[in-house]
Amino acid sequence: MTFFETLVALLAVAILLLQVTRRMRLPYPGILAAAGVAVAMLPGAPTIPIDPPTALALFIAPVLVDSAYDFPVGAARRMLLPLFFYAVVAVLVTTGVVVSISMLTVGLPIAVAVTLGAIVSPPDAAAATAVLSNLPVARRVDALLKGESLFNDATALLLFGAALTVQARGGLDVGTALQVGIAAPGGILFGIVFGFFVSRLRPITENTVGGTLLQFVYAFSTWLIAEHLHLSAVLATVASAMTLATLSSVRDSPRMRVHSFAVWTTVVFLLNVVAFLLMGLQARRILEAMSAEELQRAMGFAVIVVVGVILARMAMAFLLHAVVASRHRSGHELAPFTSGETFLVGWAGMRGLVTLATAFALPADFPERDLVVLTAFAVVLATLVIQGATLAPMIHLLKLGRQAEVRDELKVARRSLAEAAFQRLEKEDGTEAEAIRTICRDHWTASTEANKASALDRRRDLTIAAVLAQRQRLEELRDTDQIGATQYLELQEDLDWKQLSVGSDEDRRITES
Repeated sequence: MTFFETLVALLAVAILLLQVTRRMRLPYPGILAAAGVAVAMLPGAPTIPIDPPTALALFIAPVLVDSAYDFPVGAARRMLLPLFFYAVVAVLVTTGVVVSISMLTVGLPIAVAVTLGAIVSPPDAAAATAVLSNLPVARRVDALLKGESLFNDATALLLFGAALTVQARGGLDVGTALQVGIAAPGGILFGIVFGFFVSRLRPITENTVGGTLLQFVYAFSTWLIAEHLHLSAVLATVASAMTLATLSSVRDSPRMRVHSFAVWTTVVFLLNVVAFLLMGLQARRILEAMSAEELQRAMGFAVIVVVGVILARMAMAFLLHAVVASRHRSGHELAPFTSGETFLVGWAGMRGLVTLATAFALPADFPERDLVVLTAFAVVLATLVIQGATLAPMIHLLKLGRQAEVRDELKVARRSLAEAAFQRLEKEDGTEAEAIRTICRDHWTASTEANKASALDRRRDLTIAAVLAQRQRLEELRDTDQIGATQYLELQEDLDWKQLSVGSDEDRRITES
């Protein structure tokens, strides 16, 4: 099979597996990684090489931009201590645990051990948030998991790059120390400046397909330029995305926003799927390169590392809980998580895309490369399968789900939006303004008056019935050649928006599988 044929076949398998994970309510990354291993073990399975320098930019940059653009800056300010603790302290401590295990069990050189520690230390909240989106928990827990995955990558990749440089040069010199020292602040500064620059280009490409293409060019360019300048590519990418989000306004094109959201959701999901499948496919090459004795040594070492990173994460979670509780008793505003929430955050330390991509990026001649990559894969697979599969039951067991609260928040927010619209139109004259005011008033008072809720339901049913009648007439106009193909698509899109505007939350939601 050609590369293209293999990729299509793998994606077809992925689609099937995604339906299984959706029905079993399991995070998809672990299942896909396991599927990649299973496919790799089949006779005649394809070998798909991965270019190490390309792996990080291809798989991580778009994911970071997508997450950072939507991450609330206010939440980051309010939760500065927990974010710093998990993004920096916990990563460094976990790396230290892995270094100790590596040197005491298999005797890895310190630079190699630090490299492995940097690879497996940053949890990836993608799998956790996939579960939490269907089973929501407290907002601050959700914000912490998402924010952590943005910033812990920077710490891990700075360590990763420093360890690779030390390994290549045979030691730590002044030049390497300076390079590492300026990488973080330089990356943030470059990201902010580049974000300002891109924000000036956006109006030129507004409401065009080229505008969406520019977003991907900007995402990859930020990463690649930062890499060439020896700055933190992660922090540059996150800073630039947050800068763009800050510079956006309520007058930005809604059409562009809807189109971009749809494209980015699909592309980021595709990259996740491909990354986990490709990682699984690498397993066969690694296993074939090892003798039985080396494989036994590697598997034993991998099990110890898996246990080590899980226990380190749990220890860090409860250490932070103790610190925040102590500060709160001393008068600080930040309240500690409950014990159940603390346990959930600790248990949600699943490794994922960043660990896979950094493992891909190891040079072919890196010492003990197969051992390091196999261990990284074992950590990803074990944490995704063991922790990922038990995350939802744990939320139920600890009674941390808040579906009812989320529904109430959404209802209150919609009332507030309707109130704002009503107040804006309150002094407008004319039958048109009165018609819109009536709709806004109905939404505003619907939650307090049962008859208003039924009126809204009837209006929705009538609107959908009218739209369906329009769709039928539109099909007849096309079939009788009374309208062109372009005009047909424009009117079809108009009807789509009308139907979605009155539909339920489920009608408007696109899930990952």
